[in-house]
Amino acid sequence: MVWSERQRAMLEVMGLRVWSAPAAAEPDAAAATGVDEAVPSVAPARSPAREDESVSMAPARDNVSMPAPVVSRRPTPAAQPTAVPVAAPGAVNAAGLDWPALREAVASCTACALSDSRTQTVFGTGHPHAHWMIVGEAPGEAEDLSGEPFVGRSGQLLDNMLRAIGLSRHAGDTPDPAKQVFIANTLKCRPPRNRNPLPDELARCEGFLIRQIELVRPKIILAMGSFAVQSLLRSSAPVGQLRGRVHRYQGVPLIVTYHPAYLLRQQTEKARAWDDLCLALDTVEAAGSIAARG
Repeated sequence: MVWSERQRAMLEVMGLRVWSAPAAAEPDAAAATGVDEAVPSVAPARSPAREDESVSMAPARDNVSMPAPVVSRRPTPAAQPTAVPVAAPGAVNAAGLDWPALREAVASCTACALSDSRTQTVFGTGHPHAHWMIVGEAPGEAEDLSGEPFVGRSGQLLDNMLRAIGLSRHAGDTPDPAKQVFIANTLKCRPPRNRNPLPDELARCEGFLIRQIELVRPKIILAMGSFAVQSLLRSSAPVGQLRGRVHRYQGVPLIVTYHPAYLLRQQTEKARAWDDLCLALDTVEAAGSIAARG
């Protein structure tokens, strides 16, 4: 297998190096038979390889690298029809709010008891018209203190994942909305002791997320984790059963994938998360090709 320059660049961004086997003992004979002299090897490992080791596809010590045992692109699976989600009963009414008004509404919200225990709300971050939108679950302690989603080790892993496909959450990296993401959570307040969100909390906060999606108008949505899936797809099926195909949220392609915090605990699932990113990238590129032809 021959690695393209794009694949090599993506691997390097994730902190991975492609190992090539040494040339055959008789290169002339190999050339005569048409056999490649070097075959890339991809082998994810749990600890970084030393310079004198032959295997060099290991993640960094902080485990926030993304091993990519399969980088070859595959055809985009057919889209899966889903019901159009609408705000649940009791949801905050954020219809018609612009960005400043929506941010103020989130900051002053007292619709559920989480407002009593939060340090601050976690509105979201990124380009307001990004082509990619990431929806996570609920803020944790670090997010509650910083006011920004996906910080700490899970945020580092997410940034590495995005960088590997040429995306960023930081507006200063590129002004191009096609290379930017907007990140939001299903809940804007941290549940005490990082417990799971309650159904009533998700229902009351949902209007904010719906309005954020309407304002961003993304080309694709990545739903990370089971509670993001429940909110957007109205499904209680496990993430593992829903990933690997294209869903729809109000006409927008939606890809289900694992939450970075889960990937930090389950290192072996990073390969599947990488497949999900490739599927999302393929879906966006396919939609762009259709639009260009139209």
